Amino acid sequence: MTSKAIGHRWGFTAPAVAVLLLIAGCGTDAPGPAPASPAASSPASTPTPSTAPPAPAAPPAPAVSPAPDAPAVLPASAPVTLEIPSIDVRTDLLSLGLRENRSLEVPPDGPGAPASWYNQSPTPGDRGPAVMLGHVNATDGGKGVFADLRALRTGDRINVIREDGTTAVFEFQRGEAYEKDEFPTLTVYGNTPGSELRLITCDGYNPDTGEFDDNYVVYATLVV
Repeated sequence: MTSKAIGHRWGFTAPAVAVLLLIAGCGTDAPGPAPASPAASSPASTPTPSTAPPAPAAPPAPAVSPAPDAPAVLPASAPVTLEIPSIDVRTDLLSLGLRENRSLEVPPDGPGAPASWYNQSPTPGDRGPAVMLGHVNATDGGKGVFADLRALRTGDRINVIREDGTTAVFEFQRGEAYEKDEFPTLTVYGNTPGSELRLITCDGYNPDTGEFDDNYVVYATLVV
């Protein structure tokens, strides 16, 4: 559901090792996520300018060898474009990281603003949960790129076109809404045996405060 109200959109903490700082917006801030898998070195696209100087890359989590029977994954390659045919979404992806204060850079919020890939998470198709962020609405009160995530149904496909020319195809499993003060960081950001995708937006608009009290998270798994 998309609210006509603009409100504050974001309340995410960067999914990096030992990061506990929160960023403002989108209602009550969510707890910081668990350590993420190492990121690919190549960006998806040129990041939007930030008012803060670029932050150094967060230290990666220790490498863990997959079990012999772990699901197959694709070689690392940064994402370029996200497509969700069932809800008519096609967006180029920004590659965004951390600000100097270790808070997460977020996509622009104007009409037609693209989604972004958090470039300290795995690349889509690689082992672990790739994280993408998008707004639920725009500054003019219209729809944001992730306005219709709630319309996804089990089995819907999510396509991520990558720099190497391949397409990582994910299948929607479920969507969950979480209150900011009960955000399940390990469930959302924790390591996974196979390749998974997380699409995150704001949810639960509160007209009394002009903020979004919740996050909505889509869980999808790689189709090999």
